[in-house]
Amino acid sequence: MGEFDLIARYFTRPARRAALGVGDDCALLAPAPGMQLAVSSDMLVEGRHFFAGTDPEALGHKALAVNLSDLAACGARPLAFTLALALPKVDEPWLAAFARGLLALADAHGCELVGGDTTAGPLNLCITVFGEVAQGDALKRSGARAGDDVWVSGAPGQARLALDALRSAWRLPEAVLATARARLERPTPRVALGLALRGVATSCIDVSDGLLGDLAHVLDASGVGATIEVTPTTALIAASACPTSAGALFDAETLPLTSTQLQGCVLAGGDDYELVFTAPPARRALVRAAGAASATRVTRIGRIEAQPGLRLTNAEGQPVPNDFAGFDHFA
Repeated sequence: MGEFDLIARYFTRPARRAALGVGDDCALLAPAPGMQLAVSSDMLVEGRHFFAGTDPEALGHKALAVNLSDLAACGARPLAFTLALALPKVDEPWLAAFARGLLALADAHGCELVGGDTTAGPLNLCITVFGEVAQGDALKRSGARAGDDVWVSGAPGQARLALDALRSAWRLPEAVLATARARLERPTPRVALGLALRGVATSCIDVSDGLLGDLAHVLDASGVGATIEVTPTTALIAASACPTSAGALFDAETLPLTSTQLQGCVLAGGDDYELVFTAPPARRALVRAAGAASATRVTRIGRIEAQPGLRLTNAEGQPVPNDFAGFDHFA
């Protein structure tokens, strides 16, 4: 099968929203009047971002999900995306499953594939996603202000829990591993929450490299600091940020991890693709309403302060050492 046959068979679809999609030298996108384009690119490399032999359908889902998560953090509505794909060989069953996972998530968010590139080489996926947001409505990293609450969506830490189990760092009960592995391999981009937070949140970022590490980018961009409460012994994964339906699975008493290991998963794990955002205390009801409207759990975990730096405390307000480092590809 040649390159263009591969594209035609697995990735060519009728243009719907785009003025011109796959098959020409450039795709053409026309955002509505008064809207801005939000653009982001992410690359997934075998052996770095995912294990060799990862289920291709899950991989197709995740490849797009991590990009949609960036749109969510900006409060942008998905429009379209391009796919650059390097393949060691043409494996039609693999391609069919990959395309199925990729395009199912694309259809769920009304985000159409409009172009890209294919080549032979080590397995490598690079997606560029395009969204639109009304001028002045975009969520940014630079809007946090002293006095704001700090919030997080969903259940941070489950992806790292699964990753280290798959690396044999610890053994997890079968039901726990299945749930956590789904969070690692099929993350849910919080697009609906990002849209609902426009005009409510003052800043936002998605959690790809660890909750504290990504929050630090918000603090730097906003010129502020923060204090985060670390729930004693159980950490956020089991206490407050875990969806009710799965909370019992992740009770600290049933997991073979110390409280420090649990806290490390939550605070520095990464690969969660949840949203960390800030909002004034007066908007707490609006934040909770945004969570309810998007069927996403949101948890208040701290506050923004004028003093620079990131501080951790326990439930009694006593300082806790911040020994949690987020992920850095080149550290």
